[in-house]
Amino acid sequence: MKSVSPTSRLTLACILVTIFLDMLGYGIVLPVLPRLIGELTGGTNAQAAVLGGYLVFSYSLMQFLFGPALGNLSDRFGRRPIILIALAGLTVNYTIMGFSPNIAWLFVGQTIAGISGASVATATAYIADITPKEQRAQRFGLIGAAIGLGFIAGPVVGGLLGSLGPRWPFYAAAVLATSALIFGFFVLPESLRKDLRRPFRLKRANPFGALWALSRNPVVLWLLAALLLFTLAAQAFPTAWPFFTIEVLNFSSTQIGFALGAFGLGFALSQAVFIAPSIKKFGESATVLIGMVFAAVAFTGTAFIHSEVPLYLFLILGSMAGLAGPAINSLMSHQVPDDAQGELQGAINATNSLAAILGPLMATQLFNHFSKGQEGSPNYFPGAPFIGSGLMVLIAAGVFAYAVWRFDLMRRPRVSKKEHQHEMGQPGQQTTAPHEGDGDDTRGPTIHH
Repeated sequence: MKSVSPTSRLTLACILVTIFLDMLGYGIVLPVLPRLIGELTGGTNAQAAVLGGYLVFSYSLMQFLFGPALGNLSDRFGRRPIILIALAGLTVNYTIMGFSPNIAWLFVGQTIAGISGASVATATAYIADITPKEQRAQRFGLIGAAIGLGFIAGPVVGGLLGSLGPRWPFYAAAVLATSALIFGFFVLPESLRKDLRRPFRLKRANPFGALWALSRNPVVLWLLAALLLFTLAAQAFPTAWPFFTIEVLNFSSTQIGFALGAFGLGFALSQAVFIAPSIKKFGESATVLIGMVFAAVAFTGTAFIHSEVPLYLFLILGSMAGLAGPAINSLMSHQVPDDAQGELQGAINATNSLAAILGPLMATQLFNHFSKGQEGSPNYFPGAPFIGSGLMVLIAAGVFAYAVWRFDLMRRPRVSKKEHQHEMGQPGQQTTAPHEGDGDDTRGPTIHH
């Protein structure tokens, strides 16, 4: 291990592969999950959707609870052991889910996956440890690229391998995770010197800590409320959408995978290509509302589709919703001082996690309720989750517009002196890299310079 430098390209590649695998594992499940649940339970598509919602709930809940804890454990014991343990957990999870004899084992696997997947914050801190200040923006961009590529590739790989059977994507993911674990064990050195480590304290591992710390900033609280509603609405897409396309269009796993991959690509492009020109031309507040309008139109239109052409049309429109998240995050970053940016990002991550916990349950329960009857009956409307999401986006837009008007955000001076980096995250969850002043943040990994 001593022969490998923490600043080597191999080290950086290992960390980026870890982040990529986390998102790949999230996306690879989506196309085959309906079939696998149906195979294990023998229930209807509507019943499978409910179980799918609970599976995503268990995954997101573990991420919410263990994200801050893993970050603080890495401050105490170093980044390397936490990252390797997380890769081992992913290997165990994919193996369990691939060979699961009943639905209970799927929940065991998803619980392990949620705990292991919470290592992204530790991997991000590792990159901050090994990167000079002047290169951090570029390196944090690589994190966003790894997240985006993982979500794009995951559904495509899952859909292609799903044509062989619903368990094959999990076998492949287990092999990849094992390879990354072996690679990391021999290549990945420790990035955090022992003299820079701090004791583990339970209060620092509280996922609500960052939200509580910002309770005296009404501007940020209103913007967080708008972000929560918007992200709740967005959760309908990755959770209810696969079941919806099976119910309405009889999609195969391959078709679901390619459609989700195409959406992920469009979502990534909206953030990588269109976000900066939109903010330059219209401003951040208008860009948020533009993204929300695209989302509301896409959700509402999807609810009524009966063929593939309009489905892909609304997927393209929906991908432009990626404009809203980074713009609202940037607005919030202007309303707190530079030494509280890490605290703000912790609050944003907690908000997104809460949405990821509640959103899948709401979407799949709605789908189940309106898909029980026979086609043509009064209570049969599989698109109900997307109507609900469209309405929630409109409420989010109203809350956001009120905050802009009440606090005069179009002309309000910035508190922060630094420019916010617009990072790329998965649909429904905006991922932001830590800022350079995050070393004093007690709710996540400490960045030592």
